[in-house]
Amino acid sequence: MPKAYERYREHMAEIRALNSAQGLLSWDQETYMPVDGLASRAEARALLSGLVHDRTVSVELGDLLAELAASELDEARAANIRETTRDRDRAVKVPRELVTELARVTTLAQQAWARARENDDWALFSPLLAEVLELRRRQAEALGYANEPYDALLDEFEPGADTSEVAAIFADLRAQLKPLVTAIGETGPHDDALSRRRFPEPAQIALSHRVLIAMGFDFKAGRLDRSTHPFTTGVGARDVRLTTHYDERDLAKSLYSTIHEGGHGLYEQGLSMEEAGLPLGEAVSLGMHESQSRLWENQIGRSLEFVTWLMPQLHGFFPGALDDLGPGDFYRAVNIVRPTPIRIEADEVTYNLHIILRMELERALLRGDIGIDDLPGQWNERMTEDLGVTPRNDAEGVLQDIHWSFGLFGYFPTYALGNIYAAQLFASASAELSDLDGKIERGELLPLQHWLRDKIHVHGRRHTAGELCRLATGRTLDSRPFVDYLRHKFGALYNLATGDIRA
Repeated sequence: MPKAYERYREHMAEIRALNSAQGLLSWDQETYMPVDGLASRAEARALLSGLVHDRTVSVELGDLLAELAASELDEARAANIRETTRDRDRAVKVPRELVTELARVTTLAQQAWARARENDDWALFSPLLAEVLELRRRQAEALGYANEPYDALLDEFEPGADTSEVAAIFADLRAQLKPLVTAIGETGPHDDALSRRRFPEPAQIALSHRVLIAMGFDFKAGRLDRSTHPFTTGVGARDVRLTTHYDERDLAKSLYSTIHEGGHGLYEQGLSMEEAGLPLGEAVSLGMHESQSRLWENQIGRSLEFVTWLMPQLHGFFPGALDDLGPGDFYRAVNIVRPTPIRIEADEVTYNLHIILRMELERALLRGDIGIDDLPGQWNERMTEDLGVTPRNDAEGVLQDIHWSFGLFGYFPTYALGNIYAAQLFASASAELSDLDGKIERGELLPLQHWLRDKIHVHGRRHTAGELCRLATGRTLDSRPFVDYLRHKFGALYNLATGDIRA
């Protein structure tokens, strides 16, 4: 191994250690940190962010990258140098004081958001959100962009994505989805067979572990805890933290949150150990990361085949609670299409309409077309227009998501991109893996996990997300498999004629 490459690895190991500490502090803040620990936590995270920035933009790393870029390297090492150079070029453009101020303000904003949501009081959050927005605007200007500030922020989460192209995909998707939502709505109300039942929390926790093990999640290299807003974080190599939430009156909430986060966790556990801390040991994009969680949650978890395997498990964990239901009843109950103002409670058909709304509001904020104080009203108007529902209050509306308190403008589109990738990947897996439906019905989920590991996880950032999709499926990102999947599944569930569900 060239000495320069070894020094590069050592330098990146230092950055990885700092990021691991940052990740652990963030996880702890959302799970176990006492409320009064916020001020000191904000300072600690700001300091760590500054140290990561310093090591990333250092002249030492820049010189190493330049030397290695001019050297003859194998394909894997060359990819690491290419992607690290990209990351460093972005970091160099952003002043250190902006990085540390973002870390400090977003830490405070997270607690302000939690208080505002709990008290349904937008005014408790809006001043800090205004600060976060201004800092992200400054960051976008520092990074530079082709057409609009959103380009710079979207590129952070979905490298290479173009705002106008994503917006065009979403506009077409909205046009395809709204007739399907309308057609399903005209079939009348549908009873939720899981309502009016009680599912003890200890049994839900045990079920969550059982399902994650079936999916292939390694509990020697990860754990499951609770948080208000479920999330996954990779604290370090072989240390993946999942969180979920529990409601004794809503089994589906914890079950599908756990499966969703488990999909994220499998991606993190499937990354190359040999490349840990380097680009080839990192996920290619958040859209692709989301594809893994949505594929497991929806294409697998909400399929009749999976539910058929699941029912005997449920009878064991919740004796007597579901004796009157068969797999078909449970399948229909977890696939009810019912527009809701809450994104994380949205069904597969309406979910992307929530994402499109958020992306449009974010673009308008960054361009200055609307202000922070306009958000609650704009949110409610667009929710009514797209989904036919109006939030009862701000806690149910503009305050429902934690993302903006983190400064994650540009993040939301990756959820919808993930749905599109997921359908495309699952279609290819179904074609390549013999009797996949039968395997799922028997609870044999590891063949799919291995397929995803081989096609997606182990490659890290060797390719772009679009190129990785093409290599895995034979074609570039295409929304048609996703739309076809929805039409086939929900057309059958709701007995819809083909002509009723096409734009």
